[in-house]
Amino acid sequence: MLSLLYQEGPSTEGIFRRSGSAKTCKELKEKLDSGAEVDLACESIFVTASLFKDFLRNIPGSILSSQLCDKWVSVMDQGNNEEKIKSIQRLIEQLPRANVVLLRYIFGVLHGIEMRSKENQMNAFNLAICIAPSLLWPPVSSTPDIESEFTKKISSLVQFLTENCCRIFGEEITSLFGEI
Repeated sequence: MLSLLYQEGPSTEGIFRRSGSAKTCKELKEKLDSGAEVDLACESIFVTASLFKDFLRNIPGSILSSQLCDKWVSVMDQGNNEEKIKSIQRLIEQLPRANVVLLRYIFGVLHGIEMRSKENQMNAFNLAICIAPSLLWPPVSSTPDIESEFTKKISSLVQFLTENCCRIFGEEITSLFGEI
């Protein structure tokens, strides 16, 4: 999925913003969940993006860990960019290894898409609005006003992560997928 998004996302206008066919997504999810072979290259890239966001939303406790939710939310209230980056790196160290590996690939994809934002209309802000709710959610539900404020803060965090991913995860993030 990520490889396909890495290849096609940068040249696809509105990637992560437009939804794939709900029926197709449901059918493919059922196939994937059953372990059946699925060729996503034959599907719309919007279906792949929708399936990927659904996959992220189904990670128990979220990929960024709902247990660290308050700490993630407070990162953007810190001083300068260096302090934010150091705080983010400390939080990343607290995540399970599998989450960190997946995050590196996710932000490798988002970085590639952002680099061609003039073509695809998906700058770091737009990407964050679309993907942030799939990366972290509060451990308990709350009022719509509190959830709206939370979503804004997490979107701001994801935008910052996207814009600074090379400094946070290392320059090699740009070559994780090799020469595809």
